[in-house]
Amino acid sequence: MSYASTKDIRNINPHLYSGEMAAQNMVFEPLVINTTEGVKPWLAESWEISPDGKEYTFHLRKGVHFTDGAPFNAEAVKLNMDAIVANKPRHAWLDMVNLIDRNEVIDEHTFKLVMKHPYYPTLVELGLVRPFRFISPNCFVNGQTKDGVSGYAGTGPWVLTEHKDKQYALFTTNKNYWGTMPKLDTVRWRVMPDHQTIMLALQKGEIDLLFGSDGDMLNLDAFNALQKEGKYVTAISAPVASRAILLNAHQPVTEEKAVREALQYAVNKQAIAEGVLNGTESVADTLISPTVHYCDLGLPARHYDPAKAAELLDAAGWKTGEDGWRYKDGKKAVVRLYYNSQNAQERTIGEYMQSDLKKIGIEMKIIGEEKQAFLDRQKTGDFELQYSLSWGTPYDPQSYLSSWRIPAHGDYQAQVGLERKEWLDKAITELMIEPTEDARKKMYRDILTYIHDEGVYIPLTYSRTKAVHSKALQGVGFGASQYEIPFETMYFQNSTR
Repeated sequence: MSYASTKDIRNINPHLYSGEMAAQNMVFEPLVINTTEGVKPWLAESWEISPDGKEYTFHLRKGVHFTDGAPFNAEAVKLNMDAIVANKPRHAWLDMVNLIDRNEVIDEHTFKLVMKHPYYPTLVELGLVRPFRFISPNCFVNGQTKDGVSGYAGTGPWVLTEHKDKQYALFTTNKNYWGTMPKLDTVRWRVMPDHQTIMLALQKGEIDLLFGSDGDMLNLDAFNALQKEGKYVTAISAPVASRAILLNAHQPVTEEKAVREALQYAVNKQAIAEGVLNGTESVADTLISPTVHYCDLGLPARHYDPAKAAELLDAAGWKTGEDGWRYKDGKKAVVRLYYNSQNAQERTIGEYMQSDLKKIGIEMKIIGEEKQAFLDRQKTGDFELQYSLSWGTPYDPQSYLSSWRIPAHGDYQAQVGLERKEWLDKAITELMIEPTEDARKKMYRDILTYIHDEGVYIPLTYSRTKAVHSKALQGVGFGASQYEIPFETMYFQNSTR
């Protein structure tokens, strides 16, 4: 089966973050997995949690081996977990790494994880695509993984058998896989940097599958054209993440709460959902969908109302000049929106917003940057507006909120100008170790209400993952997160396996 991606798999060391997550997920497995029905056993068949919530005792699946022949056992789990903890600064976004007290081998097939404090998302975060996945200790370099690995031997259903940098990667079935064998023999991951090349390859029958969530792989115009053509199967997942615009609270113009609130009313989200996203995504009234646990809070929606936006700006002293733009203390209302220039969809959304803001007298400059430059800008905080996509299930809400405390993230930079930023970070820290469900509900309410009231995000839509594939390819579905592609369930019609 041939899958097209705009990105190479790069370095798929499961304990680092430079590789493609879908590829890491093919080769390396966790103790538990996240499903729509909650956390389920995987390499651990069962577990117990101590009454104080600090100790997790996992009973490992027996008879599992890494693809280099090394046994998967408690010693291998401990070595992997120790290697992750040894690289704490790299995992700063994930509180769980900081809260691991020690890793213990109880016997060959029993592993104990001891936390410094109760940490309620422990099981969910153990099931994420990275970093808590297991690689053969034979692949460690100097007893660690933080400086690289010598190979990619995992326990998963696929083996990376060939990789040509920036060209392709070939995955073959793990013949000794402990679980249900994939129905395909091989998956060829082909790197095609631009959408036009991908479309031509699909039409020539050179690729079988396109899969993605944020427009990097397939823009919506192409998706809709393929859907209408009827030659391919198209599918859309349930909402998986939140698409929003960050409003920087420590930059001129957007530092004023009244301006941020006015922008909430100025942007016609419905027009974006219908005109740009072709109705494939639903309008977001709040940063995180009410369908996400802890997030159904009844927060007031700010619907499109340019007159109200103008009133707010007038009241804040931003008056309309003779040229139609607003000014305050001689300063013109100008903001900059930065976006990933490889994502044409983001530019189109920006153009819609630019038109909306012009109607209320705010000039918005749209600036596209190469993806790395775009990401680097998040760290500097040098923006008024920037695109933001939450990590989606199962990262939302706990891991997403946890990352708000990291200065390298755009969320932190946008929030750092808030009067209660120090309280916000402290409240998130306390939330992560709060053992009682009722207290957590109240803390989520306090945090998300504050963020909503301060208007540091314009929620746009709740995004969905999209797939396009040949009619011969069957079993195409969606994983628990937008970063997983469940290749193992796919097969071709008339396949004998």
